[in-house]
Amino acid sequence: MRLTKFTDLALRVTMRLAVAEPGASLTTKQVAEAMNIPYTHTAKAIARLQHLGVVDARRGRGGGLEVTSFGRTASLGWLVRELEGEEEVVTCEGEAPCPLRAACRLRGALRGAQQAFYAALDRVTVDDLVASPAGPVLLGLTAPVRG
Repeated sequence: MRLTKFTDLALRVTMRLAVAEPGASLTTKQVAEAMNIPYTHTAKAIARLQHLGVVDARRGRGGGLEVTSFGRTASLGWLVRELEGEEEVVTCEGEAPCPLRAACRLRGALRGAQQAFYAALDRVTVDDLVASPAGPVLLGLTAPVRG
């Protein structure tokens, strides 16, 4: 199973926000720079995470980004399913249908592996991901020096 770059980015952004000091008002720009991710990609990920209820984004003076209590305790499996979707690993239909589709066991085996992948992630939360030693490393991230 391979995650899209968008899902990877969204998970890393969530992790960075989860270790921010309570009341800290991180901006999208600050998170993008610290994580060395393009601002536009970060903004899209934050918009999606906000829609899912994982991140609270407030505009204006006193605004900023914060992981919600739901976002901290939601299972990683749920979050990845929401970001990735639950499409089949392989498709047997379409323009050029697979000639083995009537008797093939591959599709079922891959679907079982996909379900096992998500089941393993269901046991992990964002809070689990940012526990030490990851949390201090995330807090120490700074924007790379550009020369």
